Amino acid sequence: MPITKPFMAARRFNATVADGTGTGAAYNILATATTNDAGVAATAFPTAPAYYNLYINALLQTADTSTATTTAITIPGGDALDPATPIVIEFVVN
Repeated sequence: MPITKPFMAARRFNATVADGTGTGAAYNILATATTNDAGVAATAFPTAPAYYNLYINALLQTADTSTATTTAITIPGGDALDPATPIVIEFVVN
């Protein structure tokens, strides 16, 4: 029987499209370019989240829209969005 961890929490990070770099498939937003829930600059994304959600302009995106690591989130084609578009990355950790 698998062990179920009893604690779940969320860590949210905010940015705009203008905070990203790269073009096309290489477009990404560095963790250090985001702010966390406390409103301070983040240093890294969580190392082993249960899962994460990406919101672009407050709309939840499908799983095939991005990939995330501890240092960045890659959003292929994200550079085509308006620079002022808000980005929220929500990591669920346990």
